[in-house]
Amino acid sequence: MQKTDFLVVGSGIAGLTYALKVAQYFPDKKVLVMTKAAADETNTKYAQGGVAVVNDLENDSFEKHIEDTLIAGDGLCNRNVVEIVVKEGPDRVRELIEWGARFDKEKDGDYKLGKEGGHSEFRIIHHKDITGREMERALLDAASKQKNIEIIKHCFVIDVITQHHLGYLVTKATPDIECYGVYVLNSKTNQVEKILAKITLVATGGNGQVYRTTTNPSIATGDGVAMVYRAKGRIENMEFIQFHPTALYEPGMKGQAFLITEAVRGDGGILRNKDNEAFMERYDARKDLAPRDIVARAIDSEMKRTGTEHVWLDCRHFSKEKFTEHFPNIYEKCLSLGIDITKNMIPVAPAAHYSCGGIKTDEWGRSSIKNLYACGECSSTGLHGANRLASNSLLEAMVFAHRCYTDATNNVISVSLNEDIPDWNAKGTSEPKEMILITQSLKELQQVMSDYVGIVRNDVRLQRAMRRLDLLWEETEQLYQSTSLSLPLLEIRNLISVGYLIVKGATFRKESRGLHYNTDYPSKSHLVQNIVL
Repeated sequence: MQKTDFLVVGSGIAGLTYALKVAQYFPDKKVLVMTKAAADETNTKYAQGGVAVVNDLENDSFEKHIEDTLIAGDGLCNRNVVEIVVKEGPDRVRELIEWGARFDKEKDGDYKLGKEGGHSEFRIIHHKDITGREMERALLDAASKQKNIEIIKHCFVIDVITQHHLGYLVTKATPDIECYGVYVLNSKTNQVEKILAKITLVATGGNGQVYRTTTNPSIATGDGVAMVYRAKGRIENMEFIQFHPTALYEPGMKGQAFLITEAVRGDGGILRNKDNEAFMERYDARKDLAPRDIVARAIDSEMKRTGTEHVWLDCRHFSKEKFTEHFPNIYEKCLSLGIDITKNMIPVAPAAHYSCGGIKTDEWGRSSIKNLYACGECSSTGLHGANRLASNSLLEAMVFAHRCYTDATNNVISVSLNEDIPDWNAKGTSEPKEMILITQSLKELQQVMSDYVGIVRNDVRLQRAMRRLDLLWEETEQLYQSTSLSLPLLEIRNLISVGYLIVKGATFRKESRGLHYNTDYPSKSHLVQNIVL
């Protein structure tokens, strides 16, 4: 058993920003950061495009950024939260720069600003095409210098500890559900340990691995959303799964796909179909720089219409010098596959990318469970609504990490550790005899979600998905109850829960809005609402 003042689950930009702030504010208090893989293996690391932030007040404004975000969110953004993130964003970016993050600059010293889909102005600051990796590097470096931060790697958080573990009946109607810490599977010892904490922050990232092809790394299995849902916390808007329009297409592609950042289209890249037609002008007046939901559906439509598995991104008109300066990582990846961007178009197809819904929070990052905060992609703050505006996610993570820190530092003084938490009970379980059962369940889940709950949906597909998920859940719960725990088993359990929440939200939403498009309800309803589960 371990005890800590502040527990952080996840080591991406949300978790590390928060950890640094509380550690600096309380140098005498312990801050424990837990991650299930290496410290830098996070969704943050794979973010390419950059951070959307108003930096040029001569040509840009908070009002423009707010309006772009609201338009992309298609009526479901919380305007107050949008204003908070946009207006507080510049201060948070300055803090990150003070911690050592480096962003590309012009010769005169001003930051280079990119433009992406849905943005009315150039406002994306970046570090080449590996912005997330640079931000993660800076944060880990700063955290390593903070003596009261401990990062524990290769530990999987199983469940949030609440009154349920003390023998009380806890339902969604239970008032004042409290978080006392977490149970953790130590991957090295294969033992389940308990960690007691006064304040817990869930910053576990996304859930892209619920789909067959995703830009997310293998660790993105929706762990935070699933564990908070099991603890009877509120989850909302899970039906809004953003598919990035342009993942690099490779024959038979599945698992983690290589991302071709939207910034390439911001710099002038053109989407073309197999007939060499620049087709986006038929779908939206903003053409290639329309919001992601529109571009992804347009590509999906072109692929189905022409019977192809991908479309093309044309960058042949770029100068090689310009492309390699801004997108060196993309250039090298394409070249490794025999694609010379000065001569060849890049084959691209949509892939699951970002979850706009998640653990419901208020404007201070507080979940519906006391002493439990959520931040980053696993949360639903109200910023993104029905569709996230490009490069708003890193900004949201920094702003809400600061807000979680502000509120938590005020609350931690009045919280006491609960010492009565029982140890994990593994009696009656045995070693699993066939791991192939878990592997096969994962394949089935990803196929069901990709075939029935993708970019375009309908009621029949959603019903089929739910029936198959019910069976997968029953089979997996039997394994969970009867066998000793393992990382693959815990991940498939979480992914099935996340799949259920996506399908449930999609079933309840009897309209098409933002990232959720149902051919049985092709228009928006007059009733704008969030689906809370």
